Amino acid sequence: MNLHELSGIATPALLMATAAVFVLAGVVKGVVGLGLPTISMAMLALVMAPAQAAALLIVPSLITNLWQARPWPTLMRVLRRIGAMQLGVCAGTIGGALWLGAPAGHWASVCLGVALVAYAAWGLFGKPPAVPARHEGALGAAVGVVTGLITAATGVFVIPAVPYLQALNLGKDGLIQAMGISFTVSTVALAAGLWLTGSYSPDAAGASVLMLLPALAGMALGQWLRDRLSPRAFKQCFMVSLALLGAYQVAQGLAG
Repeated sequence: MNLHELSGIATPALLMATAAVFVLAGVVKGVVGLGLPTISMAMLALVMAPAQAAALLIVPSLITNLWQARPWPTLMRVLRRIGAMQLGVCAGTIGGALWLGAPAGHWASVCLGVALVAYAAWGLFGKPPAVPARHEGALGAAVGVVTGLITAATGVFVIPAVPYLQALNLGKDGLIQAMGISFTVSTVALAAGLWLTGSYSPDAAGASVLMLLPALAGMALGQWLRDRLSPRAFKQCFMVSLALLGAYQVAQGLAG
């Protein structure tokens, strides 16, 4: 299956399954504030190449993260704290894409699986220490480069970015906004990397736009559920599920 088939002549069952993945990913993001690209990559990679899955998540990820990056009056204040990290993300993602190529083959499944397990382990057990202000520039840039390389290899851009952002003690609202900014930059950088490696065509963009509505519908449902569920319990179930998916991806890649 290629992206042209997905956007044009794919079976209704495949299109419905793909849309269902984005609804689920949107629900997770609506409840816990992150996870749309992570859950999308984890589940779509079971039925298509990681590069195709990464191309599909570009538009839904970009729009939902731009929304999360508000409010605009505080944007520059947060960006000053994490600007070096964003430069590192761009350099790592684009450089990684040119160096590694688009995610493909068994190594991509293994890398994706390892990233998912690491993310789940951090989500369940991780408590990052505070980062001294004098080290934010250099450390942020280094974290950004590593995040970018992982993004280029797997399409997942939460490790080590989110633990680092948590360590900055930005406050609840500041953290949500910082994640929105960082995920937006990572999405744009991933799109650029895929385009440079020939994996983000007009067909891919069209298919990605199709997935925006399911993602937004899922996000709205997740926001509605947020007040009716225990976010802690939901997040624990989400992380355990990601760990299992990641372990499966590693086993599948090594077996292949």
